Amino acid sequence: MRTLRVGNCSGFYGDRLSAMREMLEGGELDYLTGDYLAELTMLILGRDRMKDTDLGYAKTFLKQVTENMALAKERGVRIVANAGGLNPTGLATALREAAAEQGVDVTVAHVEGDDLVARSAELGFGDALTANAYLGAFGIAEALKAGADIVVTGRVTDASVVVGPAIAEFGWGREDFDRLAGAVVAGHVIECGAQATGGNFSGFRDIDVSTPIGFPIAEIAQDGGVVITKHANTGGAVTVDTVTAQLVYEIQDEHYLNPDVVVDLTTIALAQESTDRVAISGVRGFAPPPTTKVCLNAFGGFRNSVEFVLTGLDIDEKAAWLRRQIESALEANPPAELVWDLMRTDRPDPTTQPQAAAILRCHVKDADQNVVGRSFSGAAVEVGLASYPGFTLTAPPGRGAPYGIYRAAYVPQAEVPHVVVHADGSRTEIEPPAVTADPPAPAPAPHFWNGITSETVDQAESRTKSGREEALGRLVHARSGDKGGNANVGVWIPATHPQRQKAYAWLEGFLTAETVKQLLPEAADLRIDVHPLPNLAGVNVLIHGLLGEGVASSTRFDPQAKAVGEWLRARVVPIPEELLA
Repeated sequence: MRTLRVGNCSGFYGDRLSAMREMLEGGELDYLTGDYLAELTMLILGRDRMKDTDLGYAKTFLKQVTENMALAKERGVRIVANAGGLNPTGLATALREAAAEQGVDVTVAHVEGDDLVARSAELGFGDALTANAYLGAFGIAEALKAGADIVVTGRVTDASVVVGPAIAEFGWGREDFDRLAGAVVAGHVIECGAQATGGNFSGFRDIDVSTPIGFPIAEIAQDGGVVITKHANTGGAVTVDTVTAQLVYEIQDEHYLNPDVVVDLTTIALAQESTDRVAISGVRGFAPPPTTKVCLNAFGGFRNSVEFVLTGLDIDEKAAWLRRQIESALEANPPAELVWDLMRTDRPDPTTQPQAAAILRCHVKDADQNVVGRSFSGAAVEVGLASYPGFTLTAPPGRGAPYGIYRAAYVPQAEVPHVVVHADGSRTEIEPPAVTADPPAPAPAPHFWNGITSETVDQAESRTKSGREEALGRLVHARSGDKGGNANVGVWIPATHPQRQKAYAWLEGFLTAETVKQLLPEAADLRIDVHPLPNLAGVNVLIHGLLGEGVASSTRFDPQAKAVGEWLRARVVPIPEELLA
């Protein structure tokens, strides 16, 4: 059975610039892919396009390919990436110009149609700065089948850059749902680059981090089976746990929706095939939804912030005095939003000055830049000799900067053009899926919170009092991230635990929505879903609204929720003694 080797060299716009060359030189590949687009990235590219209409794509990708296109051609590796952002036409043109300058014979195609901003009024998007629908993988496949060496796209699903090559190579059709689902899982695992090979992994102490972590490779078989691996002699590791960490990253419930297929995450089976090789099997897929998601970014206004350092004794009193002073100074022209956040990083009897310090953060937002600019900066600085003892700032406040607001919309797939533009300028329109179905309803979540908990606080406290007091992370791994204004936290029992199923049974019963609220008080008033993933010995915790109106707007200390999982692991809870042996 033929196997396709698909590598990744980028998990975000700004990832390791040398990764493309490392992957091309490191061993055999058929395709090299990269994910350059996140919700926040679309806003950044939107600002670029406002300054220069020729921009709007990931400039680092152009640099990478310009430096490596001859090597890729020599090795027979085709490149697929979503780096086109808001301007795939411009990126494809720039790539052709770079190839002509070097005398490298490569065929460049691009996929477009996702950009719906011109139809914002028609589709009810309001005053959107960017509006990009998530396209599927069949346009990429068509470009590859027509002979493209490089395919760049705008907003496709992250997994599509991996699924497209598999469709092209194996001839899969629209209704090969299980095979498509297997490829989507492969794409989801490798889309974030080194996060599948030990990056951002809570079990990092058990893997090789002495050298730069290698980027992942998915070996995809014609039947949809997958093996995740990496090049030899690179850092990190590929284990059941590093793969699980990425599988539970930024998902919602047990159904993973894509415009080509819906993946049932509860059907995934993982097995350590050998060192740095994890097999993925059993993946089931279903008909895709009739709609696709649209990433909307709008101008939110202007924001500014300042951090005051409070040192020594009477931290609360110092903070209260400073708040009164700042709010009084802003009283004549108050910002629309003012948020205070006191971080008690200080400790008793400090032996160093940083150990004596707490940080008081002040955030302001307003539609008028002047309100959050000079007026706010002046209020923060002018009390410097007339406020709490030890007054100091981590840095002077700036002028105020624009920020964006993210939200998601959904439109029928038939409403979204999906067009391949070949190197000769000819165009191929990709039809939407003929067979669709409403997404399956999530399985009843036994630990679902929507204002009325399934257990009382007293019941939760009683249930969690037995056991040895230890940090939860001494038993579990976790990974967290952002989905719009929501945060997701995947929590699972390590594959190496000697009583994994017993430990999972305890975890599934322990980590209820109410328990999450107790352990993460910031989420106390928010809706929380907890979805079991027994095949992965884990659960997915979805915290609605933790990030407000999205990453670009959030005033949280950790605006992308990347460290929420580590916060949860640090909480001390009673764990059954036998599970800690």
